[in-house]
Amino acid sequence: MLAGRDLLGAAQTGTGKTAGFTLPMLQLLTGKSNASHSPARHPVRALVLVPTRELAAQVQESVRTYGRHLKLRTAVIYGGVGFAPQAQELRRGVDIVVATPGRLLDHVEQRTIDLRNIEILVLDEADRMLDMGFIHDIRRVLKLLPAKRQNLLFSATFPDEVRNLAAGFMHEAVTVEVARRNMPIELIGQVVHPVDKDRKRALLAHLVKSGNWQQVLVFCRTKHGANRLAEQLETDGIETAAIHGNKSQPQRMKALKRFKDGGLQVLVATDIAARGIDIESLPHVVNYDLPNVSEDYVHRIGRTGRVQAIGDAFTLMSPEEKTEVAAIERFLGRSIPRVMIPDFDYKKHADTSPRPAPNGGRRREGPGYGGGRREGGRRERAEPRGTVPRPAGGPAEPDHGRRPKRNSPDRRRRRM
Repeated sequence: MLAGRDLLGAAQTGTGKTAGFTLPMLQLLTGKSNASHSPARHPVRALVLVPTRELAAQVQESVRTYGRHLKLRTAVIYGGVGFAPQAQELRRGVDIVVATPGRLLDHVEQRTIDLRNIEILVLDEADRMLDMGFIHDIRRVLKLLPAKRQNLLFSATFPDEVRNLAAGFMHEAVTVEVARRNMPIELIGQVVHPVDKDRKRALLAHLVKSGNWQQVLVFCRTKHGANRLAEQLETDGIETAAIHGNKSQPQRMKALKRFKDGGLQVLVATDIAARGIDIESLPHVVNYDLPNVSEDYVHRIGRTGRVQAIGDAFTLMSPEEKTEVAAIERFLGRSIPRVMIPDFDYKKHADTSPRPAPNGGRRREGPGYGGGRREGGRRERAEPRGTVPRPAGGPAEPDHGRRPKRNSPDRRRRRM
């Protein structure tokens, strides 16, 4: 990147991609003289596009932290908050803009931002932006940028869709891939708890209380399900909040702050929150509902075990969800240990047939936590165990800043 090359960068979530592009970007902008013809003292010279509001705020915080002794100015623009304050900040002049695609195009339409002087473009979490339907917005933004610029694309995974997008606007890009594609971090202990569907909530409350969990991120499939589960856990005496697209931005930020500060034991999130969460040493992640796509399982459990920290991922599997778990195991290329919890075991439904173990055929037995194995001299966590509470951050949700015409297809899509 310092050599000016276009770059495709891929690494597992939590390995430092934000610092990977922010530090060189700051150095490049500081080292170059501003050759812009813009009358603004600080014309926009670098643009970082991200899929969600929370990720935008996290990236901007990193830019400000790393560049606090530099004279570069930065701004973050996303939906769900007032347009006018963002416009005023842009008019005063900023060097670096971190934005979600929808709100960025709103500013373009209102002519409150000028993208003709961009020197560096960064697409962060590109695979998630494509998953969320931002491909058309991204292409609109690309047409507004100068032809001569440095392009950087960073992502947790590199599916073919991302590579096809990159081929359309990048020039002789260097590819840097760290670790295996689409695989979870090795230090995450994974376990499946078989349980009847109508007893999932009781089992989750039991795990939180018996394990004295102080910080756990729980994934639900729907917004309504997340709200209902949060209310039920509150009734059980567990400090809980839900976060999803129907919550206002102030509500979401308040819940994230409480979770990060230790005021919440449980944060229940919809599936979209599996990306863009920067949580340091989050000890527990729970799949309350199974994801629709096996790859999303990797992104979910990647919220824990970040930067070589040990974390545990639990999946609550009803008899109806065996097919989804089997698909996840095929995707991972390994089996996930089953652990029956007394009083919650659905024995008449449970699959007790021997399962192939990933350690050369030697099967691990017993419901205890903390077991492991060695491969190449390195210990690998195989089953979860209790961990010490750590401070945490919070999940991300899609940007809803743009306001399409009432009842238009675009508006209906963004309500989802």
